[in-house]
Amino acid sequence: MTAKNTQLKLINCPCGRAASYEKCCGVYHDNLAAPTPEDLMRSRYSAYVLGLADYLAATWHGSTRPADLDLTEDTEVKWLGLKVDFASEAGDEGVVHFVARYKVGGKAHRLSEKSRFIREDGRWFYLDGEVEQ
Repeated sequence: MTAKNTQLKLINCPCGRAASYEKCCGVYHDNLAAPTPEDLMRSRYSAYVLGLADYLAATWHGSTRPADLDLTEDTEVKWLGLKVDFASEAGDEGVVHFVARYKVGGKAHRLSEKSRFIREDGRWFYLDGEVEQ
């Protein structure tokens, strides 16, 4: 566990659940497979908050994963919170609709997305998302 992650042991997880990072998304970041599309989506949100590009790449399906995932461009982004509106799964496919709030340069923004997930070999992967206005 990195020093940054160690600091998060006693606070709520960035994903919004009322659990410590260590007992919530931290277990997925340490390589435990997320059991549901919602758990994976929440852990990916936390990975964005913490700048864990390797985790994001590892949980992005190979057919849609960008060749280079550089989060250094996002250093001015301050993530404010996550709200999951809807999550479902049917067989090896899942959908999660969420709203993530953030600030850039003091200006508030929201990202509303309907994300698709796929399960392969017992692991969920982010496939793609449709950003909603």
